[in-house]
Amino acid sequence: MSEEAFRSLYRRLREQARDGTDPGRGALGHLTPERVVAAATEVRAGRTVSLAAPIETTPGPDNPQPASHRMTASAPGAADAPGLHFALDRFAMNVHGDADSHLDALCHVMYDGELYGGVPASSVTPDGAGALTSELVRDGIVGRGVLLDVPRLRGVPWLEPGDHVTADDLVAAEEAQGVTVGPGDLLFVRVGHRRRRRSLGPWNAAQQRAGLHPAAMAFLAERRVAALGSDGNNDTAPGAVAEVPFPVHVLAMNALGLHLMDYLNFEELLPVCEQLRRWHFLCVIAPLRFPAATGSPVNPIAVL
Repeated sequence: MSEEAFRSLYRRLREQARDGTDPGRGALGHLTPERVVAAATEVRAGRTVSLAAPIETTPGPDNPQPASHRMTASAPGAADAPGLHFALDRFAMNVHGDADSHLDALCHVMYDGELYGGVPASSVTPDGAGALTSELVRDGIVGRGVLLDVPRLRGVPWLEPGDHVTADDLVAAEEAQGVTVGPGDLLFVRVGHRRRRRSLGPWNAAQQRAGLHPAAMAFLAERRVAALGSDGNNDTAPGAVAEVPFPVHVLAMNALGLHLMDYLNFEELLPVCEQLRRWHFLCVIAPLRFPAATGSPVNPIAVL
């Protein structure tokens, strides 16, 4: 896609997003209280499944700055000593890495000097973001989750790095799985990143990964999706727009106001969906409350 075509798509989606969305909440405006109530009826079997991968503390080619975890209290021998003792620890994480599951706040993406809704990018300072932070979803995101499995559609275990998920793929996956993405849905698109990583080992995902084609974002805009998540970065690398390294991030977050979830894990959800023959479920997403943060570790829970 040329930069000119990308900018044309960006302008069209941005204009389209102004119809029916809340400038203060972005695409979450599609997730009305009525749709949350309807999502609760998705629970049939009472089974819960995490959509997050275990946080990693070991460096790797896709995780050169891994999360750190250390014990801060529990003296040697305390476990055998009489009386009361506490085990304490400390955790630190690079939120926007290429290995751990996380949610991107709307202030994460700056494009042409602006955030979503025309908010000046200067509102993000070295001390933190002043608008559209992860605090925007402090009450969580609860709605109907829909998983579209593109490798299953194509008859492969995973998409190879550099491959694109198109709008046609999403429509075909709907038809194959007997599900339709609708207004207010939380859309999860599987590319098989986690299965490939588990089978072949980690690689430099910053340089090579499967993801959505920028033109596929028109599908999400037309269906009025409330949030988007993938087991990859959502963006393909190498990208489809040479001049814009993360076109899906720009279109989703900056134009449409869609919160993104990167590097989720669907491998535990897949067998449950296949067993129940259902690809839609109640989904509960509860980011941490960091008032000035551009994102948060996240552990979405599917309730089927």
